[in-house]
Amino acid sequence: MTRIDLNCDLGESFGAYTIGMDSEVLPYITSANIACGFHAGDPLVMAQTVHDAVKNGVSLGAHPGLPDIMGFGRRVMKITPAEAEAYIVYQTGALSAFAHAAGTGLHHVKPHGALYNMAAGDDALAEAVCRGVGAVDEKLILVVLSGSCMQRAAERLGIRYACEVFADRAYTDEGTLVVRSKQGAVITDENEVIKRAVRMVKDGIVCTESGKEIHVQADTICVHGDNPKALQFVKNIRASFTEAQIEVMALPY
Repeated sequence: MTRIDLNCDLGESFGAYTIGMDSEVLPYITSANIACGFHAGDPLVMAQTVHDAVKNGVSLGAHPGLPDIMGFGRRVMKITPAEAEAYIVYQTGALSAFAHAAGTGLHHVKPHGALYNMAAGDDALAEAVCRGVGAVDEKLILVVLSGSCMQRAAERLGIRYACEVFADRAYTDEGTLVVRSKQGAVITDENEVIKRAVRMVKDGIVCTESGKEIHVQADTICVHGDNPKALQFVKNIRASFTEAQIEVMALPY
């Protein structure tokens, strides 16, 4: 049977501001990528999200981003590889402490937003991200964009990794994600999201914005927690996976 991990970006509320539907989404996913305070989240939110994820039997992952709360970590910043590595270590270490306090440990690391996209297309930043993950714990799984610089860097440096695909994001012909400022970058049609999700997992194929079909490796599939339809998407994607005889379970299989 085909297997897939279903992940969601959570813990992105901050102070008095609530983002996402974390408690409603958690019963339907197998891995949570939890914001670590740079792009979103705060200590109380981190602690609560870890607690809720553990309660639901969901694997914990750090979701480190750029230091840009105003831009939600989605604005490109000019940073050095040394800064990227330090950002990964700092934020992953913080979430690891909350996991330890909850009686468990971290399972994976998935860079957030612009940091993810920058490292996906830059060898030096990709290697820096890998070094940061390895420095915290060599057993951690780095979640990478399928076919990206991060995947190749992880292979070179011997970092455990899982290739990620996105149910609710449009792809370019080069296999990267369409920039969010472009119309159609975020897919909101439920039927389209489900159809793409099943095909990526079963066949390893995604249709790009131009109509071209490209190969992707799907070890884990993401639904963004701040998407207004996040709960609807994860519920229906999971049901569709069951119908398609796709087993949903946390990494590693």
